[in-house]
Amino acid sequence: MPHSRTSRVPSPARTTSWLCAVLTVLAACAASAEAVYTPVPWTFTDPKDDPFNPLRYISNNTLSAIAISLVLATALTQTVLLWRYGGRCMLSMLIGEFTWAVGFGVRFGLHVDPDSEGKYIAYYLFIVLSPCAFIASEYMLMGRLARYIKSNKHLLIRPQRITVVFVISDVTTFLVQAAGALLSISHNQKLSKTGEHIFLAGLALQLASFAFFVLVALRFLYRVKTMEPHTWAMDREKPWHRDWRALSYVLLISSVGILIRCVYRVIELSQGYRGHLATTEGYFYGLDSLPLFIAVVVYTPFWPGRMIPFIDKLANVDHIDTPPVAEERPSSGSEEVKT
Repeated sequence: MPHSRTSRVPSPARTTSWLCAVLTVLAACAASAEAVYTPVPWTFTDPKDDPFNPLRYISNNTLSAIAISLVLATALTQTVLLWRYGGRCMLSMLIGEFTWAVGFGVRFGLHVDPDSEGKYIAYYLFIVLSPCAFIASEYMLMGRLARYIKSNKHLLIRPQRITVVFVISDVTTFLVQAAGALLSISHNQKLSKTGEHIFLAGLALQLASFAFFVLVALRFLYRVKTMEPHTWAMDREKPWHRDWRALSYVLLISSVGILIRCVYRVIELSQGYRGHLATTEGYFYGLDSLPLFIAVVVYTPFWPGRMIPFIDKLANVDHIDTPPVAEERPSSGSEEVKT
């Protein structure tokens, strides 16, 4: 009896568990890294010249409150969508949203205690590393889309491998960034500088990897549209929330948001922790938080589990033979005529 070929792909739950475990360890290290310092009189009046304030400004709690409210609302809504419609490939992104919200929560503490080294490190790690979980979901979703429309041949990397290759890349760059972050919190100037360079290398590798993924996705969609017009339009008679093309556009929009953030972070860190980008709050929200929020919230109305009801079955197989829709099934009357 024939059997379908399967391939082992990274489990969303396993990938997320690794990311969360590393984040937890790093946060614990941050909590123990609190330095002893003598408060200076200009802590709140002139934060730009405060040598103990890593941000070099006092974070705006109104903006922090808006950010954490929007992120938590999105995460909770998508939790309901995951429970109702499925879509386990988005689990990594979903949990990443909660850890991202933790980062904004720690930012509240920096408003009243801007010179706290431990709070700053915990905040920075959750804010900078959580998007790695978003990226992992993008990779897994791309492979499932290719299997759904049965156009595997148009992917530069086979669907059985695309998730494996890019998720391994994502985890690797995450670990490089985490290693750099651990070294950068050292009070040894030379070791801290080395950690900063390693962190920058991890961000640059992440940018290169994700940019390549976006090119793979664009090439795939272009080839399907131009070489398989029937496949491209296969869902045109369905409602918008069942059209695979809408989900592919959402994937691209989300990817653009992540790319903007990646470019910003690479440039920011290349200037150093005291550079203009790193010490200006407006850039943080405009080029990091906003693009990332768009990247995750755009999936709320276009939830993959709703648009492709059997998407969870596409994890380890080349494709699934979908049953014909009602209007395509022959009626009993037509069968009698043929006989």
